[in-house]
Amino acid sequence: MAKSIRLRPWQLAALDQLERSSQTDFLAVATPGAGKTTLALAAARRSLARSPARLIVVVPTAHLKFQWARAAAALDLHLEAGWTPSHGAFPADMHGIVTTYQQVASAPAAIALRSAGAFVILDEIHHAGDDRAWGDALQTAFEGAGRRLSLSGTPFRSDIRSIPFVRYEFDEALPDFEYGYGPALAERRVVRPIFFPRTNGHMEWSAPDGSVNAAGFDDALDAPRANQRLRAALSLDGEWLPDVLGTAHARLRAVREHHSEAGGLVVATDQEHAHGIADVFRRHLRTRAVVATSDDPAASQKILDFTSSDDQWLVAVRMVSEGVDIPRLRVGVFATTTTTELFFRQVVGRFVRWQPGIARQSAHLFIPDDIRLRSAALDIAADRRHSLRREDRPDRTDEAFDDAGPGSFDVSADLVGGEQLSLFAVISAVATDAVMPDDELHSEPEDSDPDPALILELPAPPLLPGGSRSTAIAVGDGETLMEQKVRLRASNASLVRDLARRTGMTHAQVNAELNRLAGLKRIGDATSVQLERRLTHARRWMVKR
Repeated sequence: MAKSIRLRPWQLAALDQLERSSQTDFLAVATPGAGKTTLALAAARRSLARSPARLIVVVPTAHLKFQWARAAAALDLHLEAGWTPSHGAFPADMHGIVTTYQQVASAPAAIALRSAGAFVILDEIHHAGDDRAWGDALQTAFEGAGRRLSLSGTPFRSDIRSIPFVRYEFDEALPDFEYGYGPALAERRVVRPIFFPRTNGHMEWSAPDGSVNAAGFDDALDAPRANQRLRAALSLDGEWLPDVLGTAHARLRAVREHHSEAGGLVVATDQEHAHGIADVFRRHLRTRAVVATSDDPAASQKILDFTSSDDQWLVAVRMVSEGVDIPRLRVGVFATTTTTELFFRQVVGRFVRWQPGIARQSAHLFIPDDIRLRSAALDIAADRRHSLRREDRPDRTDEAFDDAGPGSFDVSADLVGGEQLSLFAVISAVATDAVMPDDELHSEPEDSDPDPALILELPAPPLLPGGSRSTAIAVGDGETLMEQKVRLRASNASLVRDLARRTGMTHAQVNAELNRLAGLKRIGDATSVQLERRLTHARRWMVKR
């Protein structure tokens, strides 16, 4: 059982502020890679030890459910990632569940029945504004919670839809605790410095209105044509993107000379685009790239496998923009037409997580020299330069943002004024004037710096709802309780199929008989002990047949 945990000064300060607050709601905004998950789970463990309650974690994507469940298990907090409203009550041998905003929206009343007094963690809470129904569902589902801890990796606005449980001031979300990229970088050994190599180009395209256009990223264009110019550069019908991919691959190979398992990520526009980029890696760079898209049921497993593999490149569409933890990512290519500052910062967050034992570990995100992306990178680069500058050295920069404008908006749809997407055609796109940063101009956090993390003693793990303590195997020694139950359910399902074939009974009849023998109403309610008992009955039945 985990008896202590290493927390950074900002985490200890946030935890102290949270525990001193008498308000039900608390919003912590901290830069990606700083350790929001650890903060939240430490707070939950301490709270549940003092006042037993259910723990409910809500995340943006299904992939993150399993990442959170495993992180919780490391602190002896066991979360069911497979719970659905059809299962009824939460499992009796788990402290609670981890679910998604979409699942909450599908059955808010069912969750409300079980969330009274609960400790609720709302990860990347700004997603509650993605759909009005999501925000309304959160309000219904968690109105009666005992504590609501909301997390975000970036400051956010209300835009059109205010997000439940968040205080606003002039449309800006008002955090109760904030820890930005600059302070994290200055603290050392928390996040990496990130650089933004940018590439200009000369693009030619046929617009939906029939006009033929030619422009570089330095040319002033109206919004529709600026969108078209970016699409032309990122198209695989031109030379711009393959050229940038080649440059990024060369950078990754150089990084791997001293960080052998370093990986790269390309954020693609859509599924077809992602597979096309992987084909460029295969045909032109003789390199296999892993593709993870939302239409692939194995996408989450591919991301998990990539995290611990030696593969060089991962190509994804909105699958790893937020929350996903792949510390070995060192080089990226921003190849999507989504240019909102929030999305850009979420992508940047995938590259800044610090890894112990590596002396130099700056990250590089290759971007088109589009003024909107240049603007989005401005504040991040300014924080980096300020935090890394030594007093005895002049401030030096690898980027020129003098003409960066404030505008940033989503061009992923690119249907401006009713234009037909199908009438757009790329004529050519050529990369020019690449601006590459020189790492030697900057000081970097060295791994020999003292680790600022401090030890926090933890109370005994909270009791399970049934009044017992979990006997799950600790992470690192074997499977977690959640993983154990996934395995047992799969074994039960396999034996049910075999028994149905042998006996001529329906699956429903076999399941009903096994539930009766194991003393279960529904398999979704089963504890690990009950699942093991059910499996024993199924094996005995097989022997008799």
